[in-house]
Amino acid sequence: MSDPVVVAAMKGSKLAPELTEGQLATLADIAALRNLGAGEVLVPEGTSDNHLYVLVSGALAIVRGAGTAEPVTLFTLAPGDFVGEMSFIDATPHYASVVAVGSTRVVGLEREKLESLLPSHPEIVYRVMRAIIRAVHVIQRRLSMQSVELTNYIYKQHGRY
Repeated sequence: MSDPVVVAAMKGSKLAPELTEGQLATLADIAALRNLGAGEVLVPEGTSDNHLYVLVSGALAIVRGAGTAEPVTLFTLAPGDFVGEMSFIDATPHYASVVAVGSTRVVGLEREKLESLLPSHPEIVYRVMRAIIRAVHVIQRRLSMQSVELTNYIYKQHGRY
């Protein structure tokens, strides 16, 4: 039987629009809830992780050089966001650490456990992958718009920025 806390957490994520109640419950059976304290590293920079995380509460910072004298926070994720979606798919090492900002809760879905659903629930696996692709498209659109804005800014400044 599914943990109702995990099911409720997943309902607030980018997975929910893709999945029915029953599919969310099936996915919750193989997912794990994890609580992090302030400053705790979920995934260290340079490592590969086989988990897709869904941020339930709190915030996660994407930090280059975490634990060094000069860490750089690249951006912060909010509840409902995915964490590690690309590494989850292709095992690419993380380019930055994922660090909890205050008390944070995530739901983790292990790649191998999701793949174990292929014979019995292939539609769930398909819908999870579709949700990941939708999230990546949003990121790609944002990066494209920022690139155009930066190019326009540099052009208007005649290369002086």
